[in-house]
Amino acid sequence: MSDKYLATPKPAPELTIPQSDKFVKVSIIDSTSYVELPIEEFLKPKYKGKDQLTGPTFSFLIEHNSGKRLLFDLGIRKDADNMAPTIVHSFKSKGWTVKAEKNTADILQEAGFDIQGGAIDAVIYSHHHFDHVGDMTTFPPSTQLIVGPGFKEAHLPAYPINKESPNLQSDFENRDVREVDIATEGAGLKIGRFNAYDYFGDGSFYLLDTPGHAQGHVCALARTTAPLDAPATFVMMGGDACHHAGEFRPSQYQPLPTEVSPSPESLPQPICPGHLLQDVHCNKSANQPYYEVTESFCYDLQQCHSTVEGLQEFDASDDILLIIAHDASLLGALDFFPDSLNHWREKDLDAKTRWRFLGDFSEAVGRQ
Repeated sequence: MSDKYLATPKPAPELTIPQSDKFVKVSIIDSTSYVELPIEEFLKPKYKGKDQLTGPTFSFLIEHNSGKRLLFDLGIRKDADNMAPTIVHSFKSKGWTVKAEKNTADILQEAGFDIQGGAIDAVIYSHHHFDHVGDMTTFPPSTQLIVGPGFKEAHLPAYPINKESPNLQSDFENRDVREVDIATEGAGLKIGRFNAYDYFGDGSFYLLDTPGHAQGHVCALARTTAPLDAPATFVMMGGDACHHAGEFRPSQYQPLPTEVSPSPESLPQPICPGHLLQDVHCNKSANQPYYEVTESFCYDLQQCHSTVEGLQEFDASDDILLIIAHDASLLGALDFFPDSLNHWREKDLDAKTRWRFLGDFSEAVGRQ
């Protein structure tokens, strides 16, 4: 064991990311979406003081040097009551809080993007759930919709053709809906354990087949710098492969540190002793995640566990900033749109944000 960690870290595995001198500009967008759900329906175990799974749904703007622009996820549509009836009934009957102040298209329009003029070439859905698909009708028919393997068979047609569908047919009509068969179109390319597809064909942006949470679930990996004299940097967009950073942290590659610095505001300041967080862990572990997903909250539990393990392998790399869609601890801590994330390593944003989620356990460690 090193003096830095409470357990001996394993070396980061080789991910075999192809070499490239091309990169994209990545911006994380606070879509103004917000959900508040009972955590025990989704994650286990339950920790003192952490009864609700709360947070945003992030969108990402990807800008390629060809001029093409993509969006990865859209958050929640601002007129949430106009989602498919089965979804509206579900969250209202269960008492969930589901809302958004703006559509992602509104946020971009306010920043000067001509949405109706085709400023966005394509929208990528990480998966079909209501808090990621937004309102595609706010984009013109020229904006392509990209979905993952098996999406069409599993989720189309949508409401009202399929009365029980959680999606709206209007989001898919009169536009090109392209399902990417990542294993086939990627010609056997694997990054880490995941099948990968080189979207632009130049190594700047990849779609990753990350099944388990939902049929057709994908993550994205964007190269954010490609310096000649240092390793390249990447941003990984995790979608709902995990819903809380405590599902993949700590890990055998990134154990709890002996000192959590900077310490989340709700924990002892300015540095929190790591053993306090180890003591409240369900297994008293320094190298196992705090949470695991409940069986009812995923399409395939075995695949879901494998995908989480795969995320841990990416999270082990010092060259990758991993962001999941609902990580509330990142609000106010990252450079959000209209700024870009491309200089995250220069600003040490990974180290500054990695353990912020531990603030959720403040009551469990005796801090009110």
